[in-house]
Amino acid sequence: MLANKTTGTLRGDMAGRVALVVGGSSGIGRATAEAFAEAGASVVIAARRDDEGRATAERIVSQGGAAKFVRADVVREADVAALVRETMSTYGRLDFAFNNAGIEGTNRSIVEETEPNFDAVFGVNVKGMMFCLKHEIPAMLESGGGAIVNMASTAGHISFATGSVYGASKHAVIGLSAAAALEYARSGIRINTVSPGAIQTDMIDRITGTDEGRAAFAHQHPMGRFGLPEEVASTVLFLCSNGASFITGHALGIDGGYMAQ
Repeated sequence: MLANKTTGTLRGDMAGRVALVVGGSSGIGRATAEAFAEAGASVVIAARRDDEGRATAERIVSQGGAAKFVRADVVREADVAALVRETMSTYGRLDFAFNNAGIEGTNRSIVEETEPNFDAVFGVNVKGMMFCLKHEIPAMLESGGGAIVNMASTAGHISFATGSVYGASKHAVIGLSAAAALEYARSGIRINTVSPGAIQTDMIDRITGTDEGRAAFAHQHPMGRFGLPEEVASTVLFLCSNGASFITGHALGIDGGYMAQ
């Protein structure tokens, strides 16, 4: 078998399993969908952006994998319920889920914060996450168990000036995930979160803005660089693997040492 240079897993490790990647049309989500496929899983990719989502699924299929795109907006519970039903009707089971949909909103002083920004960020990052858990868990129970990884952030552990709403939403993700992990710890479902630092994605480009801003932000990380989407994907697959069979309710930093400072 060929080793996957990105994830460090062997092709076929997850053969016969089904993975759902929510927010899988670009960046970390796309890298994780491709990593699941490389490990042998059939992948359902969910996102709001049709073209990018379909392109990711088509790329996996062109490389010999099994993938399907389903358009879904996580702030709509009906969309999430339909997404999980489609996954079950297509593949007959759900073993892994990576709930990666999220937005950063607009950073501003707390005294200038707006209700629309708060509602938008919490709608996607927290309410959407809750809907995903609500509908994925019964499908996993029906499938005999599984593993869920939710996307948090270093902002879910430490605070940043002018980032109160985004940070609060990621603190909420960690708390929501830990509570769900406790509920299903004896039911064969493990639930963890990953907390990336600065990862080279479109979001980082939006936040940093300029080459100088990018360099300064990267320098804040002890390793002196941004992380790669494939490095987050590798961690997600580990948390879904048998190698992490005694890990649940944990928030794992992928931050080049940022939170150790």
